[in-house]
Amino acid sequence: MAVAQAAAAAHAVPLYHYLGGADATLLPLPQIQIFGGGAHAGRRTDVQDFMIVCPGAKSFSQAIEWTAEVYRHAGLLMQQRGASFGVADEGGWWPVFNSNEHALESLVIAIERAGFVPGEQVAIALDVAASEFGQGGQYKLGLDKRTLDTDGMIELLFRWTEKFPIVSLEDPLAEDDPEGFARFTQAAGAKLQVVGDDFLVSSAPLVREAAAAGAANCVLLKPNQRGTLTETLQCWHAARAARYAGIVSARSGETEDTTIVHLAIGWQVGQLKVGSFARSERMAKWNEVLRVEERLGARGRFAGAGVLGRTL
Repeated sequence: MAVAQAAAAAHAVPLYHYLGGADATLLPLPQIQIFGGGAHAGRRTDVQDFMIVCPGAKSFSQAIEWTAEVYRHAGLLMQQRGASFGVADEGGWWPVFNSNEHALESLVIAIERAGFVPGEQVAIALDVAASEFGQGGQYKLGLDKRTLDTDGMIELLFRWTEKFPIVSLEDPLAEDDPEGFARFTQAAGAKLQVVGDDFLVSSAPLVREAAAAGAANCVLLKPNQRGTLTETLQCWHAARAARYAGIVSARSGETEDTTIVHLAIGWQVGQLKVGSFARSERMAKWNEVLRVEERLGARGRFAGAGVLGRTL
């Protein structure tokens, strides 16, 4: 990252332009955490990230404004319920819920109270992070106090997608359950974006292997998983060849470095996930996209809803 920043500075251009040239004008659709759970939030929920996307937004800045309203109303909802809550590792609210489904119900209420139509203007994206509670085809949902096999987990997830406006599911099955991952992806068809994170670890060979098996249709791109930008870019090339979508992602324990914003724009990935609408290491990145949007002006193109639930 440091070398890439230095090269861009030597050419006196922003990093996104150095990486993508004149074509680097695509502003990503943000996935932003509202409630945090899983390993990053004391396992108050089994699902790791309850996020929103704004398919109805016409610009990145509008998506950020809408998210700010949902985030604010989610906090007010927790206050009104009198439940104890704080801020999770990635900035989302860290509340107490009765079940994973209770968290989904609360998120829909927050979207409605913010004045938006769930599923049309604002939709839900989940990082299930199933590898954290699933192994050997058994999924232990601590909050729901039950254990499901692969078929049961798939059935539960599809029940959620029918009941709630969910458009994207990350790691819906565990990394050691490739057959289940493939069955889930094939059953989802074009209706859902099925994202591989632990399942693919930003690896070009694993993307090609998953594509051959029909598992996942989107890859999470995390430079820290590969160790170099070159290898991360190779994974994105493999994903595009397989007609996968992509999401450039931050990680837990972030800094205020904004390099990954420039990767998302320079590589024209179309989606960006950096945590919540709180904490400086998260907001630094959202603010960087706003600066790029302002700089690009009329040349900027917002990825919007078109990047969701379909291959690129």
